[in-house]
Amino acid sequence: MNQKVLDTIERLGNRLPDPALLFVWALLFVWGLSALLAPVNFSTIDPGTKEPIRIVNQLQSKSLVPFLVNSVKTFVEFPPLGLVLVAMLGVGVAEQAGLIQAGLKALLKVTPKTLLTPALLFVGLLSHAAGDSGYVVVIPLGAVMFAAAGRHPLLGLTTAFAGVSGGFSASLLPAGLDPLLQGFTQKAAQIIDPAAAVNPLCNWFFMSGSVLVIVMIGWYVTDRIIEPRVANLAIDGSGAPPALEPLSPSESRGLLVSLGGLGLMFLGLAVWVILAGESWRDSDGRLMGHDAPLMKGIVPLLFLLFLVPGVIFGAITGSIRNHRDVIQAMSKSMGAMSYYLVMAFFAAQFTAAFKDSKLGVLTAVNGALLLQQLNLPPQVTIVAIILMTALLDLLVGSASAKWALLAPILVPMLMTVGISPDLTQAAYRIGDSTVNIVTPMMPYFPLVVVYAQRYVKSVGIGTMVSLMLPYSLLFLVGWTVLLLAWWFLGLPLGLGASYTWPR
Repeated sequence: MNQKVLDTIERLGNRLPDPALLFVWALLFVWGLSALLAPVNFSTIDPGTKEPIRIVNQLQSKSLVPFLVNSVKTFVEFPPLGLVLVAMLGVGVAEQAGLIQAGLKALLKVTPKTLLTPALLFVGLLSHAAGDSGYVVVIPLGAVMFAAAGRHPLLGLTTAFAGVSGGFSASLLPAGLDPLLQGFTQKAAQIIDPAAAVNPLCNWFFMSGSVLVIVMIGWYVTDRIIEPRVANLAIDGSGAPPALEPLSPSESRGLLVSLGGLGLMFLGLAVWVILAGESWRDSDGRLMGHDAPLMKGIVPLLFLLFLVPGVIFGAITGSIRNHRDVIQAMSKSMGAMSYYLVMAFFAAQFTAAFKDSKLGVLTAVNGALLLQQLNLPPQVTIVAIILMTALLDLLVGSASAKWALLAPILVPMLMTVGISPDLTQAAYRIGDSTVNIVTPMMPYFPLVVVYAQRYVKSVGIGTMVSLMLPYSLLFLVGWTVLLLAWWFLGLPLGLGASYTWPR
């Protein structure tokens, strides 16, 4: 991609206001637009209520009063907030104790510098099995890892962000997203055929094969496009890590013992899961289901899996002498998140107003209906679904929220022209993943900006968008081509999956 184009995007993007104020402006826009469209009688049917969509005026008293009354609750229940803060408590102890730095030293000894980029991308893709934890673990560690290897920390941050978020659906391991989307897909398919059944792993083979493509494309973008862009950015932030020295004897001993403790924790968890019977499983007996207690408990488990080894390492190396050092480490990690808290407050209010106004539902459903009216050839239709989903992702970041709206329209529509629900869902997942990394409306985007400002104070929305845009566009093109090739070769999409549906 032309560097001058990226420079222009960065310059224009950085002229936008602070991200927190940007969400305020977006909130005001939603309020104004909802007031203008509320009197309009739309014929578009909401697939959830089966009633015509009516825009709710957010400036009327019966909307504004609940908005103000619930603003604190809206902030506290903002989905990424709890995950980020709780996980960072444990990560902060491990970081302040020196465990993370010691682990990076050991990792860099066995990872050739030439393979650092694909290794980080691969780790980011593996993190999908643990839900959103990659945002608070892999991305900041990617920056530290690249800095320790003598490369720009922003390069590691963008690489990790690309793997964790840009390739969100690609994974070798089943993740909670698989049964979550499958539930919407199967319900939508049963509109046409009440006996239709969709396997939760109907896209597993394709998404596993996608890992190689995402890693190769991300490797090229990082080393060939992004590295020249960040080479001249001065590292002037407070989080700039010092050069890592070789492991000291106490660090080696602490690392060995803390990893042993981590292994025992995993073993204990496995035994607990086996012996506890149904306690860790969802109502269908699945450990990896979206509603399974094991998946819902990922965040507190992460807290413990960082906290305990961090304390062990600190006790052995002397970086933690008593409980006060542990609390101080947690406090320091929370202090670093203060700016994110400000942005999260306004992001939560905007998200709530956008949802309550029904503007998102109207946009999504009308887009799907337009696609239906075009009556395109199958391959073109699949590409159009990918592109439409990508455009919607700029406004609605949640994968499940979008699919809950689109599945009842797209799945039956394509079944009537011979395209299976499995293929429709695979196309949706590509469009949903690739645009995450370039939309400030994605809940974790402000967090990534905060991470970047630890190293380069001048980083703004424009900087991040210009750095992530090459990943986004090339992921979108490469992943789409892969799906079409997979389809052409007749390779299985996943368990019990097909490409066609009997008309």
